[in-house]
Amino acid sequence: MDKKQLILDAAIKLFVEFGFHGTPTSKIAQEAGVANGTLFHYFPTKDDLVMALYIDIKTRLNEYIEQNAKQEAGFKERVKGQYLASLYWALDHNAEFRFIQLFNASPYHTVLDPVEVDKQTKPILDMLRMGIKDKIIKDLPVDLLYTLITSHTYALNQYLAGQEFSKTKQHQYISDTFELLWDMLT
Repeated sequence: MDKKQLILDAAIKLFVEFGFHGTPTSKIAQEAGVANGTLFHYFPTKDDLVMALYIDIKTRLNEYIEQNAKQEAGFKERVKGQYLASLYWALDHNAEFRFIQLFNASPYHTVLDPVEVDKQTKPILDMLRMGIKDKIIKDLPVDLLYTLITSHTYALNQYLAGQEFSKTKQHQYISDTFELLWDMLT
């Protein structure tokens, strides 16, 4: 494994366990088995590391959703496909998903480049706009609907991560809770 990846893996683990402020770069370098200078070679500042990690994880999550969400004709089925795909990815990438939650609840979220924010959120926001325009979902601000969906998703993932359910039971809860989300949106 290359040194940059070792640093990213160590950073995810430590940020999720200790938070951003509780994780000095020296601890990340130590966990990765690299020198501090090596970490700073790839990421000049801790902020750069946090931002790069977030963009990498969100990009991989979005690619997974795009590849695995069924491209159904119906709006409800498209929303459900994305919901299911995001939560199935979260089950298999728990630390990465928890990192996204940590990032979104931190001040880092407010300084993310607006171009990057648009790149990460545009597909779902456009889909929500279409649902509003077609009078399928409630005519509420799109950013509010997005916040409600992500909050629901984060909460369910947190619940599932804290329990010892079988994969079958986890998938059943994910499917069942989509109907709760759909009722909220419509």
